[in-house]
Amino acid sequence: MNPKIIRDVVGRIVALFLVSALGIITGAALVAPDLEIYKSAILAGFSAVAGVVQKLAQAALDGNVTSAEVDDAFGIKRGDK
Repeated sequence: MNPKIIRDVVGRIVALFLVSALGIITGAALVAPDLEIYKSAILAGFSAVAGVVQKLAQAALDGNVTSAEVDDAFGIKRGDK
């Protein structure tokens, strides 16, 4: 992988973690009030990141990860331009 793709992946993983963690905070307070909110947020963030890392690892089996494979791992569908 080239450095540009690595920076892109790291930035997207941080954003994915934050979006997943923030999205679960309100629901966790209602569903499981005995579970600390930060624990729920960490679990949600790591769960989302693990799914993407698994897809990236699968894409890297051939020794090369392209920008299109990175987009696919993050669920981004790009149309032909």
